[in-house]
Amino acid sequence: MEELLVKMEEFKSLHKMFQIEQALPLIAGPCAIENYAQMELVAQNLVKNNVRFIRGGAYKPRTSPYDFQGLGLEGLKILDDIRKKYNLIAISEIMDPRDIETGMKYTDVIQIGSRNMHNYSLLKEVGKTSHPVLLKRGMMSTVNEFLLAAEYIVCNGNKNLILCERGIRSFDSNTRNILDIACICEIKQQTNLPLVVDLSHSLGRKDIILPIVKAVMTMQVDAIMLEIHNDPNHALSDNNQQLSLPEFDVLVRHISS
Repeated sequence: MEELLVKMEEFKSLHKMFQIEQALPLIAGPCAIENYAQMELVAQNLVKNNVRFIRGGAYKPRTSPYDFQGLGLEGLKILDDIRKKYNLIAISEIMDPRDIETGMKYTDVIQIGSRNMHNYSLLKEVGKTSHPVLLKRGMMSTVNEFLLAAEYIVCNGNKNLILCERGIRSFDSNTRNILDIACICEIKQQTNLPLVVDLSHSLGRKDIILPIVKAVMTMQVDAIMLEIHNDPNHALSDNNQQLSLPEFDVLVRHISS
C-alpha cells in the first residue's frame, strides 16, 4: 500500500473541532429529520446536556424504496435553522455530487454514509471543497479500503476530513453490525485524522450501549455518535436503536460522573 496522505501532521488541528470547552464529545440526534418540532426538542435536550454536535438525516438511503427516504432539502433547512437558533454544530448526509453546495450551505459537516464510501465521484467532488467531511466506513469494507476512500477526498485537496467507524456486517445477529475495536486502534496508528465511533449503527440496540460508550471513550476517540429521538417508538426509521431523551439524559449522567 502506498504512503497515505492521511498521515500528514496538519490533520492534528482538526481535532480542535471536538475540543469544545466543557462540552461532551458526543454527536447526537435523530436518524431522520421528521419535522421542526422534533428537532427543536432534540436540540433543547442537547443544550441541556452540554452537547454541541447535532446530527440528523435529510436524505435517507434505505434498503427498501418504500421506506421513508427523508425530507430532503426541507430537512436540511430545518437543521440549518435549529443549528443557528441553538448554536449547535450540524452534521447531515448527502448522497449526490449535485447536492454538495446545498450541503455546504445548510450544514457544518457533510456526512458521506456507509453506502457511499465507494461512490468515488462523490468523494472526488467533496475533495475539491474545504468543507468539513465525515466519512463513514463501508459496512463490508476493510480498513485499507476505508483509508483509500479517505485518500480520494484528501488527494483532491480537502484536508478537513473526519473518519467514522460504524461497524461492519457479520453472521452474528445479536447486534446490527460488529463494532470493530481493532479498526479504531489501526486508524489511530496509521493516520492523524480525527476519529468518531457511531454506536447506534454498529450496535442497533440500546440495552448495552452504556458500557460500550465507556469502553470506547477510553480509546481516546474524538467523539461518539448516537441516535436520539423524542418519541423513538414512532420514529420513521431505525426506532430500535434510538435513545429516548430521558434515556439520553441517564447516559450522559453516567458518562459524566
